[in-house]
Amino acid sequence: MENTKITLFKGKKVRKTLYQNEWWFVINDVIEVLTDSVDPAQYFKRMKQRDLELSKLVDKGGVQFVPPLMIEIETAGGKQKMYCWNTEGIFRIIQSIPSPKAEPFKRWLAKVGYERVQEIENPELATKRTRMLYKLKGYSENWIEKRMRGIAIREELTDEWKKRGVREQKDYEILTAEISKATFGVTPKEYKKLKGLKRENLRDHMDDFELIFSMLGERSTTEIHRLEKSAGVPKLKQDANRGGKVAGVARKELEKELKRPVVSKENFLPRKKSKKMFKTINRE
Repeated sequence: MENTKITLFKGKKVRKTLYQNEWWFVINDVIEVLTDSVDPAQYFKRMKQRDLELSKLVDKGGVQFVPPLMIEIETAGGKQKMYCWNTEGIFRIIQSIPSPKAEPFKRWLAKVGYERVQEIENPELATKRTRMLYKLKGYSENWIEKRMRGIAIREELTDEWKKRGVREQKDYEILTAEISKATFGVTPKEYKKLKGLKRENLRDHMDDFELIFSMLGERSTTEIHRLEKSAGVPKLKQDANRGGKVAGVARKELEKELKRPVVSKENFLPRKKSKKMFKTINRE
């Protein structure tokens, strides 16, 4: 899933990524924009040395601050883990940089985040926008309905994971892979390779059955978590395997009736059309 987006401030690139339903910005990009530093990492290091309060927030967070995180960012050379901070953290960095660009950047930052704030306050807006994007890409109403339901089930599951102790992005990926392998016999990475996908969103290329079994595996996992009051990644991983197996058993029974596999190398849209039209919608 590719969440990285590039926005421009006075012609300079600032990368941001969606993480747990909010924008996180690459710290080095922000510092470079505000200071024109050729070595933003070193500049940030010196900032922390002279601003001890900022250093504490970076290391441990605070009452209203989550510390920066190493998040995978798309770069020209592939995915790289980079220090990112959410909007509150970036505002705190701005306070420590004596730059004439600080005030314009604050206004720019507020504008960039405004649409996301709207969606958080009114989730229906996000749903409507997503539906419209899928419709413009040529999907049928029936497929869109299943995809939207799948998004809701996925978000419900990731919320459970967060409440039950999952913090690192790699743990979300491990749990997702566990469900997928038990459901379909392949991990998401293997599934994308089978379909010939690279940056595209896997579920945007699934057919009805693939989406249905994805939903069944994830919804079953959520319910198992709740029934057993599970906590911690090892237990959640066990539950994920069990939830995925529920969908896996159903998939195998259907395959006996259909006399063909559910997992397919085919993409939902014709390949020639997908090359022209597809840009990933950033939900997995």
